[in-house]
Amino acid sequence: MYRYSLRKRVAIAGALCIAVLSMAWGFAFFAAIRLSEDRVLERQVQHAAENYPDPATNFRIYHEVASLPEPLREWARTSPREGVYEFEAEEFYVAVIPARNEQPHAFMVFDVAGIEAASSEDWLWLLVVAGVVTTLGALGFGLGVFGMRKALAPVAHLANVVAGIDPEKLSAEEYKSIESSRFGDDEVGLLATTLERTLERVGAFVERERNFTGSASHELRTPITVIAGALELLEQSDLSAQDVEILDRVRRATLDMTTTIEMFLCLAREADDGLYGEQFFVMPLVSQAINQQRHLLNGKSVDVEITDLSGAIANGLPQAFSIAVSNLVRNAFEHTPCREGPVKIHIREHELIVTNPMSGDPRPPWEASAPCGYGLGLGIVQRLCEQNGWTFTLRDEENRVIAGLFW
Repeated sequence: MYRYSLRKRVAIAGALCIAVLSMAWGFAFFAAIRLSEDRVLERQVQHAAENYPDPATNFRIYHEVASLPEPLREWARTSPREGVYEFEAEEFYVAVIPARNEQPHAFMVFDVAGIEAASSEDWLWLLVVAGVVTTLGALGFGLGVFGMRKALAPVAHLANVVAGIDPEKLSAEEYKSIESSRFGDDEVGLLATTLERTLERVGAFVERERNFTGSASHELRTPITVIAGALELLEQSDLSAQDVEILDRVRRATLDMTTTIEMFLCLAREADDGLYGEQFFVMPLVSQAINQQRHLLNGKSVDVEITDLSGAIANGLPQAFSIAVSNLVRNAFEHTPCREGPVKIHIREHELIVTNPMSGDPRPPWEASAPCGYGLGLGIVQRLCEQNGWTFTLRDEENRVIAGLFW
């Protein structure tokens, strides 16, 4: 449990890091100033001791320009203003004292030769300072990382828990792995609670969908089986030509209903049932689809040309492939104008191409409104292809519609 919200914990961690680093920098600068001060006094006393019994030889006062050291005379003749001047090359500090009682300017010369540190010692101190700065920077970086990690630990933990959930195998019990009660009452706890409830609802939905699919597979097929059995009994009776025609329409409607049921059950089936890697021959399924949809060509005088160049074998769910091919063949037969065939079906090693002439409608057939048009059927074909790792294409070219299925 955490007493403060995530926002406050991050702010506190940042403030503590800045405060600690600022204190460290303050102590470091203070120590550097005191060390420099002590070092200067120490070297000055040492230099005075070395010049004993005249310890003040490094301080001299000059009242005349001519008495100044040679390097300073030219500068002194320019009548410099009151102040302190440094001559780094000559190792002099010169204080200009204003004239008093009609006397000329005085010059106090401080000879720092032997007091200032040598260049090699400067580089040594520079390396020491650089080392201290680097150490403090690393300390600040480490404190920042440590503080932010502690503050954001619940977020990282929640992310790891969510990453361990497999959305492809989500069950009604999967949501319990989050255990939102472990994340407190802050923003992370609210997010964990929301995720837990969402996964609970998704898991329950998946379970209901699984139960529905299992029940619908039986409940929807049973009436169709009864109708098909009744049709077989009627076929054995003496029927008039009109009754036979009506019986054919009922049989086709039953077949369409069976295809529709199989189609939606196939779309609802989960991909982990081990059936999506099956190998099957393409030509028998194409022939079956043509036979089932051939009634759509009655009265159109349209031929069907089939070219099988490879004896192709596809991978996936045969039922899904059969539904997809049936949709493509149905659309091709339905939208081919009378006496403007043929409908061409080409089967190659990894593709199936269905080509049919377009009608006189200037719009592409998949945009035209029709009871059994290209809209819903091709959307289902696209979803079936995505489930099985196939590719579906559709284009119009030179008054023809070309549908392709690739695996």
